[in-house]
Amino acid sequence: MSIRFPGLSRALFRTLETSSRPALSWATWNTFSTLLVWHSCKLSVMITLLMIYAELRQVQDRDIGHLSGGELQRFAIGLVCVQKADVYMFDEPSSYLDVKQRLAAARSIRELLRPDDYVIVVEHDLSVLDYLSDFVCVLYGRPALYGVVTLPASVREGINIFLDGHIPTENLRFREESLTFRLAESGDDFMVDRARAFSYPSMEKTLGNFHLKIDAGSFTDSEIIVMMGENGTGKTTFCKMLAGAEKPDGGKSVPRLNISMKPQKITPKFQGTVRQLFFKRIKAAFLSPQFQTDVYKPLKIDDFIDQEVQNLSGGELQRVAIVLALGIPADIYLIDEPSAYLDSEQRIVASRVIKRFIMHTKKTAFIVEHDFIMATYLADRVIVFDGKPSVDAHANAPESLVTGCNTFLKNLDVTFRRDPNSYRPRINKYQSQMDQEQKLAGNYFFLEEEK
Repeated sequence: MSIRFPGLSRALFRTLETSSRPALSWATWNTFSTLLVWHSCKLSVMITLLMIYAELRQVQDRDIGHLSGGELQRFAIGLVCVQKADVYMFDEPSSYLDVKQRLAAARSIRELLRPDDYVIVVEHDLSVLDYLSDFVCVLYGRPALYGVVTLPASVREGINIFLDGHIPTENLRFREESLTFRLAESGDDFMVDRARAFSYPSMEKTLGNFHLKIDAGSFTDSEIIVMMGENGTGKTTFCKMLAGAEKPDGGKSVPRLNISMKPQKITPKFQGTVRQLFFKRIKAAFLSPQFQTDVYKPLKIDDFIDQEVQNLSGGELQRVAIVLALGIPADIYLIDEPSAYLDSEQRIVASRVIKRFIMHTKKTAFIVEHDFIMATYLADRVIVFDGKPSVDAHANAPESLVTGCNTFLKNLDVTFRRDPNSYRPRINKYQSQMDQEQKLAGNYFFLEEEK
């Protein structure tokens, strides 16, 4: 079977015509030439793709160059899923996707499983990896120097080996400390000071055909509020309204506070090294021993401190952006998708850095995050965004972690439990006994007491 798209690059066309070679999903899309996504596609293939990702119907006549990162990712996964192949390979399929889209992608990938086929996935979101995998190989080593691949282990054992940093069968430790997800650890080292409270009014914002309604809410010092919702439900717009970059409709105003914001999209414009950038933008913080200990050193900025900013990778740029945002004195820190471009270990380290910094400085952080493990580790409270993406959305008032996650996960029809060893949230297999029991009890986000 061959699938023809006008203007499709020769390399991609050869992949589509192949029936016995691996089917690949790329993390980047520079090889695509501009083309109509669905035009002239065979009807059966088009219907299959639309069944997998119905949201793409609204962009079926759009040029590929005008698609967002999430739309491109869903198109790529759907394109790979309809091919006939012996081996299917997906490189970071959750990139650019929100939680709902990540779970939909995981389900679609699992549906490829047949007795004579293989599916190989590279993934940094541990909850998605847990959900879609049967076996896990852990890779460790030193970046750009060497890497080692372990033997396959069961998904729970493999992820716990990665988090523990120790391979028991070989008695080998590849990381000095274990990584855990104790939700209560924020108060272990610091006295939480929530004497100062702030509030914002109910607001509305209309941008073109998109309308956002925000319920009134409040927040305090030493608090991290995570915003959960699908792409296109106004999370970034809400951040911009808090920062003063967007004005609410009707002349309403938000509290005038000092804001530091790490944007979702990072575009390096600075001409010079990372060190020169820090000295220009955050010299006082950069020279502070406390900031060095809490933020700079854990993120391992020394590995590329004298490199040109223009030459940094996505993960390096993300770490630099986090340092810059936290290095600016502010009352509120708005951090949009801090896990983007980071690997699993870097995500956990970044989470710890942000949480420790907010607790130590007794400030407030609003964070947009789609990695559910990272989001639940960071959050003291959550704001759930619901509604119809890109059309009409609603931001609820901040609520407790468990209550907010229950609301959010109920909308997704997904349940989570907690691993007794690492304390990480784990997705229950759909329609499994535990999944059904938690849904009947109304516990979509269930955390057992630590022992």
